[in-house]
Amino acid sequence: MVKLAEWRGKALFRKYGMPVPSGQVVRSADEAERLVAAGSVPLPCVVKAQVLAGGRGKGGAVRFAGSAAEARDATAAILGLDFKGEKVREVLLEGKVAIGRELYVSIALDRSLRAPVLIASGQGGVEIETVADGAIDRQPIDPFPGITGYERRRAARVLQLTGTLAGELDALLRGAWSLFQAEDAELVEINPLAVVDGHLLALDSKVIIEDDAAFRHPEYAEIQDDRTPLEEIAREKDIAFVQLDGNIGVIANGAGLTMATLDVLLELGGRPGVFLDLGGTDDPRKVTEAFLLMAQARPTAVFLNIFGGVTRCDTVATGLVAAMQQVPESNRFPLVARIRGNNEREGIEILRAAGVTSIPDLRASAEAVVAAAGGTP
Repeated sequence: MVKLAEWRGKALFRKYGMPVPSGQVVRSADEAERLVAAGSVPLPCVVKAQVLAGGRGKGGAVRFAGSAAEARDATAAILGLDFKGEKVREVLLEGKVAIGRELYVSIALDRSLRAPVLIASGQGGVEIETVADGAIDRQPIDPFPGITGYERRRAARVLQLTGTLAGELDALLRGAWSLFQAEDAELVEINPLAVVDGHLLALDSKVIIEDDAAFRHPEYAEIQDDRTPLEEIAREKDIAFVQLDGNIGVIANGAGLTMATLDVLLELGGRPGVFLDLGGTDDPRKVTEAFLLMAQARPTAVFLNIFGGVTRCDTVATGLVAAMQQVPESNRFPLVARIRGNNEREGIEILRAAGVTSIPDLRASAEAVVAAAGGTP
């Protein structure tokens, strides 16, 4: 998936006729001061870190400014922050508004229903997960007719909007649905959707694009907002690689086995961190590249869990051993392997000859890697 920063999401909102505040994205304190001084950003203004994690206000990543000098100082204070593991590289400057009400609206893909869902709540401005279920209205959308007039009117009733505001919501939902379809989105979220001076205004945006539709959207190819530097390298090498907050690295093959491995480690009190999916490859060169990428993330321990169906266990083991020899002594970590299936015996012999612990039982091998990583927290 491609997660868009707030300013990118709002650019799409503008494109599809959805109301947003005027604003400018900047990447330096000097640029912030210059734009405010030139009147390109109205005063007073809000200065917001452009990161994907929530809770910016509580984390000091949102500030206010009443002058060009204050905008400069606020931007300088926010740029370079390490916010929940994400370094702030750009901020959004927008005019401060007087909020009358805060609402919530989104269109999200519900995989269990296999359909988009229109979600509305009168309690905006907070994480929707914290709102009582009875305060949230959900309407499945038939993708062929799209959001109907009835569904838009029902959303207006839920949000207690009438007259001009109901009409503005109708237009906004039409735009949100057009965006959702045309951009191949998984999520289009406005939180809060604010009532400001008798009109609706989208004060924040959260847009997620389905990356399987990337061939239709080359404009998103270079967006790295949701990828770490190592994830970007992995993408260039066509390696499925994800960084989490834990300390145990996981190498597996196939999405199902990878997710099951993460679940077992969590059940045993481990903290999965970096994980990569080798898929169906058993090319020793590709395995070596993947393992060296894993080593750069400096996990405390690594769990190799391979099922050899089409994949050959011995060639995976060969690539792994070759990679281990290239990791500097100072960066090495315990490695526990579980390999089963095609050429299993040969693979185990290769690993054991290299001093790698190989345990055939899933739970026992997972317990061993949790212990090697320092046990349960």
